[in-house]
Amino acid sequence: MSLGKRVLKRREAPLWLRCVLFAAGALCMGLAAAVAAQWVVTGSIGKEVWPWFSENPGYLLLTALLYGAVTALLGFMTGHLAVAGGIVGFLALGLSLVDYFKNAINGTPLELADFGLATQLGQVAGVAGDLTPPVDFWRAALALVLCVALLALLGRFTRLRGRARLTGGAAALALTVLLFTPFGAGLLGPVFGVDMYTRTAASVSHDRYGLTLSLWRDCFLQAMKGPEGYSQDYMRGVLDRIDELTADYGAEEPAVKPNVIMVLSESFYDLTRLPELSYERDPLENFHALEAESISGSFHSHYLGYGTGYIEMAMLEGVTGMDFNPGTNICFLSDESYSLLDSGVQAFVDRGYEAEMLHGYNDSLYNRTVTYPRMGFSDLLFSQDIQSLGFDWKGGVYGGYYMKDSYFFQAMLERMRAINERGKPAFLYGITMENHQPFDPEKFNYECQIGVESQTLSDENMAIVRVMLEGITRADQALGRLVEQLRQTEEPTILVFFGDHRPNLFMTDGDTVYTKLGLCPDNDTVNWTQEQINDLYSTDYLIWSNDPSLLKGQAGTRTDSSVTGLMPQLLELTGAGWTRWWALQDRIRRFSLTDTDLYFVDGEGKAYFSAAEAPLTDEERELIQLKRAVTYDAFYGKRYITGQMNEYVGQ
Repeated sequence: MSLGKRVLKRREAPLWLRCVLFAAGALCMGLAAAVAAQWVVTGSIGKEVWPWFSENPGYLLLTALLYGAVTALLGFMTGHLAVAGGIVGFLALGLSLVDYFKNAINGTPLELADFGLATQLGQVAGVAGDLTPPVDFWRAALALVLCVALLALLGRFTRLRGRARLTGGAAALALTVLLFTPFGAGLLGPVFGVDMYTRTAASVSHDRYGLTLSLWRDCFLQAMKGPEGYSQDYMRGVLDRIDELTADYGAEEPAVKPNVIMVLSESFYDLTRLPELSYERDPLENFHALEAESISGSFHSHYLGYGTGYIEMAMLEGVTGMDFNPGTNICFLSDESYSLLDSGVQAFVDRGYEAEMLHGYNDSLYNRTVTYPRMGFSDLLFSQDIQSLGFDWKGGVYGGYYMKDSYFFQAMLERMRAINERGKPAFLYGITMENHQPFDPEKFNYECQIGVESQTLSDENMAIVRVMLEGITRADQALGRLVEQLRQTEEPTILVFFGDHRPNLFMTDGDTVYTKLGLCPDNDTVNWTQEQINDLYSTDYLIWSNDPSLLKGQAGTRTDSSVTGLMPQLLELTGAGWTRWWALQDRIRRFSLTDTDLYFVDGEGKAYFSAAEAPLTDEERELIQLKRAVTYDAFYGKRYITGQMNEYVGQ
């Protein structure tokens, strides 16, 4: 043995001690990463993190073990525990920062489904506005740097070589695999007090388990199970029962095939519902006037402040997150998934319509270029495509940061005329952008057409409110111009206009306009009543026609609708035809407007925390179970009846 090797060996601690210190160092780094992540998320290590961990030591230990196992594995792979600690600390901080930004922008925590947008992070950030890390992020980062530095200083006491490194690496790999596989998660989760079986709203899970553990839990939550006795014979029975319950849904050819224009108006809602604000004049004068000629009411969304693509998918396809395993992003399923159960759009295409989608932004978000052609749309037109149409427009293209609604609506009219000239009725689905966040005070060059006052909000916060007011005023004015042009159109046309969700309108101190005005206690939905959730997760809609007879005597009536209820309403009005799938959807929307992990809304608009709490009849509960059997069969099962669900009733 050389002199250098003998000196090195004398300086190193005994092997058993180095092994113990290596394991302790990895676990301590895991503990530091767990604390740092929660520190960034909650904003207070003393008032939030310490009480949470002290009340839930099992959650702390399991979170530390998750980070510690990865630290140990990387430490054996790199040969340096400090390097591994730096990587894990960076990952923990990155995860917590994304969670912080999402909460700041949308008021909702990071959840597993959001990782479907990971490849589009740059585009998401581009529409989010200013993203500045909080002070606690830098404090937590400094704390982790000190921890990594300590590991580096103690490096010779944790250095392992040869057989010890290989053996330790194998043990760390086994532990990591155990922690990050369904079997191991299902085994260890309950040991530390984590419920691995009950489906829970993301906000509730985040509040209870913390950021890291809530994401880990959703990864391994018990997968979707088929109905008891699932088989070909069972599903034939389901099909027969659906036929019994939808026997009165005929398939008659309508006398008129009206054009259909569906407009998803970004962040549109009736802000005159907000208390404590007084307006110089009605900012929604066109929308309110049209209600007397329309079917209108509350539109029950599934989101607040974000989730446009998920809303579109639920509305057009008839599926929601409840139809899939927890954490599934319904915009990023396998390509074939979007052709299994025919969309509502396909019903119009089957009747001779030409379907197009128009979006006032680019094609980067929510996988639309993949999903929409499979739903029946023959053409997709995004911002650049719309601008290249070449129609005469003197009002300018952009308003604020995005395409003007007025310009966008003119494009929709041009496309409708082009399709009609080809001898076909048009089904147009448009997504506006002018009122999209961010709501910076300078967004519309400080313009606000309508004066607004408040005895509650500060001048700084009122500057943000004025941006919201200006955006919604512009949307209303564009709606008024669109309707006036449709009144002059000879072709019978139905217009569907709705807001996808409310803006989450954050004030200067981190509260929202809704907390400031007393509509909810804080930004965390865990602390909201079901009535508060239902109120703030709703917008407004109307269905209008230039031929009142197309509304079948319902003009001037109010009825609530939802992301899963609007398409059945439209199919009923137009007589486009009912497949078994959409006839089933129509039956369900009569008593269930919203059914999510967060809340349930019945057909009358009354909210409950879950469908189990709602006073539903046996038949209504049966219909819910029938739908779940159909979606399980289509997306997870053998597809025994999937094809038959796309057959038209009465044919």
